[in-house]
Amino acid sequence: MANSNGIAKNRRFEDEDSGFAMRHLQMLLIFCGLTVGFAMRVNLSVAVVAMTNATTVNPDFPEYPLSEKTKSWVLSSFFWGYVMTQVLAGALARRFGGKVTLLTGVSVCSIMNLLTPLCASIGGWSWLCGLRFIEGLCQGVFYPSCHTIIAHWLPPRERGSMTTYAYTGSQFGTILMLVTSGLLASSAGGWPSIFYASGGCGIVWVVVYYILGASTPKDSKSITAEEVQLIEMELAKERTANAELPSHRQATPWLSILTSAPFLALTAAHCVSAWGYWTLLTQIPSYMNNVLGKDIKSNALLSALPYLANFLLSFPFVWLAKCMEKSESLSLAFSRKFSNTIGQYIPMCLLIALGYVTKEQDTLAVVLLTFTVGINTACHLGFQVNHIDLSPNFAGTLMGISNTLASVMSLSAPLLVGVIVTDKHDAEQWRIVFFVAAGFYLVGNGLFILFGRADVQPWNDPPAKSDHKSIPQLESQKSDHCDK
Repeated sequence: MANSNGIAKNRRFEDEDSGFAMRHLQMLLIFCGLTVGFAMRVNLSVAVVAMTNATTVNPDFPEYPLSEKTKSWVLSSFFWGYVMTQVLAGALARRFGGKVTLLTGVSVCSIMNLLTPLCASIGGWSWLCGLRFIEGLCQGVFYPSCHTIIAHWLPPRERGSMTTYAYTGSQFGTILMLVTSGLLASSAGGWPSIFYASGGCGIVWVVVYYILGASTPKDSKSITAEEVQLIEMELAKERTANAELPSHRQATPWLSILTSAPFLALTAAHCVSAWGYWTLLTQIPSYMNNVLGKDIKSNALLSALPYLANFLLSFPFVWLAKCMEKSESLSLAFSRKFSNTIGQYIPMCLLIALGYVTKEQDTLAVVLLTFTVGINTACHLGFQVNHIDLSPNFAGTLMGISNTLASVMSLSAPLLVGVIVTDKHDAEQWRIVFFVAAGFYLVGNGLFILFGRADVQPWNDPPAKSDHKSIPQLESQKSDHCDK
């Protein structure tokens, strides 16, 4: 009788869509963590204007003039550190818990932000390069850690929607920094207040997450036994019968991962998404300024529009995904591929259209840019969560691998643009850039459609080495093996 009552309670809990449970709080904490993390990531990009031209923004604070070449070195130093810790972070998060690695990353990154004005005054731009490199190393743990936490906390039916909600923190943090940086730079605190504000918010988040956050449901002190049982019951369906060791003790099946067609297809989709996304955000402002004569970088609202669209459009896409999840006739794999196709093929078409916009249609160009970046948020319900579908045990490691390669693609995109575009005012050369990005979208999502999967892969639970001990099987398991 007790067992049947427990099942009934779990069913009632599962059907409560409006309830706010502990797993939802964990996703809210991740959202806030990514918000402060991305605010710290982009703050130098917006603060550098005031730092190099303080006399026109706020003359009460020191100015550090530098060439465009030096500026590019400082801004890119973050990403060189960022690509170095991704894979290692996945392994560390699985071994020690995603909370530990995420807290460490945000803590050090916050301290580095608070020290930025001091480092600039003591060591100039060379110290800033080193500081930003360390920040990149710390932020490299973000996504692998978050993926590891999400894999432990969310039932499969909630992963798409709740992961999207959590990961929109990256866009929200960027929007906040773009909108507030100008006000902070011109305030009594000057440009240093940009770093003090973002670093201070990071420290506050660290304290809150240390108290309320948890790597797994069992580590949480506030979760109900009913919710723990619900999550464990759902996650148990993904484990195979041959797993003898706890997931954090299993050896990473590197060869199986690197030769897995579904994972390679996911990685291809991730890489082309990064290429297209960062081509848009880093190069389109130059295209619109030099070809269309519209300077959107000088307008904070126009600069924030693509990120704002990306953030807002995530909500209708989540609603659409939930509708598909409730339909028993549509598989999870179809939902992932459908969402990813929206997030990559529609931007592909808009990119091509953007290449044919005339100078007199500058407003149309802004609209196309905004929707191209905004619709890309559908990928959160596609490849972005697919790592956890394929392997809940190694989701952080998979994210580390694919995000490392995607980051390399992000760094490579501006370099190729520099090779193609020799005359910044030539619309034909820019059109080639758009066609290249569209071609990447076409191939990457095509591979994801053909080879992508949404079921747990056999190597998720690699069999333990034989210790010459027999493991008793349930009668139902024995009969299943006999039937096979």
